[in-house]
Amino acid sequence: MIPIAKPVFGEEEKNNILKVLDSGMLAQGEWVKNFEDEFSKYIEVSNSIAVCNGTAALDLALKSIGIKEGDEVIVPDFTFIASANSVLFQNAKPVFADVYSDTFNINPEEINEKITPKTRAVMVVHLFGQSVDLKPILEICEDKNLVLIEDAAQAHGAEYNNKKVGSFGIGTFSFYPTKNMTSGEGGMITTNDEKTAKKLKLLRDHGQSEKYLHTELGYNLRLTNLGASIGLAQLKKLDSFNNKRIENAEYLTKEISKIKGLTPPKVLENTKHVFHQYVIKVENEFSLKRDELQVYLREKGVGSAVHYPIPIHLQPLYKNLGYPENICPITQELANKVLSLPVHPSLSKEDLDYIIKVLREA
Repeated sequence: MIPIAKPVFGEEEKNNILKVLDSGMLAQGEWVKNFEDEFSKYIEVSNSIAVCNGTAALDLALKSIGIKEGDEVIVPDFTFIASANSVLFQNAKPVFADVYSDTFNINPEEINEKITPKTRAVMVVHLFGQSVDLKPILEICEDKNLVLIEDAAQAHGAEYNNKKVGSFGIGTFSFYPTKNMTSGEGGMITTNDEKTAKKLKLLRDHGQSEKYLHTELGYNLRLTNLGASIGLAQLKKLDSFNNKRIENAEYLTKEISKIKGLTPPKVLENTKHVFHQYVIKVENEFSLKRDELQVYLREKGVGSAVHYPIPIHLQPLYKNLGYPENICPITQELANKVLSLPVHPSLSKEDLDYIIKVLREA
């Protein structure tokens, strides 16, 4: 079976783990600080704050700017549910915006239409590894005095106009094992605002301004030295991982473009797409329906996945909260068409050719 995702580890990760184990300092410490510093250099921001996972990063990002009950945050409907749930964690209201059908990213016109006097922030998701078209969204946020949250959980190293995502607003990243780089589990928040960074460091560690001095209500959401040691090794390899993903994606796109009924992902000219996922659309003209194609691929030994089969506003959680149906029609259409194919760095030329062969046969 060709897997849909596969973490890549080497001697560097193993050696770093052993160094941490030998030190006896397993919890947050110097390894975490070094990981934060190196990540800041990579994203080109002044502050990176490591946490235990990407969902914690989103939660703390919203807490750090004071999102509270009665506030609204605009989020895309086509994304993983953690993006919207982080708004619910604040007892605030996620307001869903629809996306472009070709890039899968949030449509700025939808953002404009959804703004109300209660709107405090806009959360964009750089979905599948491609940056949102940020220029119009930055203009909206500046004009309406809204905070920009960048959910870059799938976009480590992605760029917009030659600038890393996560450096335009408050950025959040995930280091889950299937991401472009991993720390096992883990997350990172990036910001150029010193006041926000100070607040985030308090929130992740019991509200401690110094040992056993608690100035506000905080949480235990720290990253471990073990996780940071893996992340440091992975960060050094991230560009090479991404370059291989891009190379694989370009090859897939070249060949899939020749297959009637399959639409490869669109890459915007002013972005660097790092292909956390390679997502095609299975159109009505194709010989099989999307779910039938997924079964066929599995039978032929090719892993695939559907990201995402149910729009967030149609999830039982949100239906029970009273969200109406049919508020994001493009998202609902995409949920029935999208299919993610393997694109990870471990794929060989033979793997790619076999994937294409199976798609042609289908």
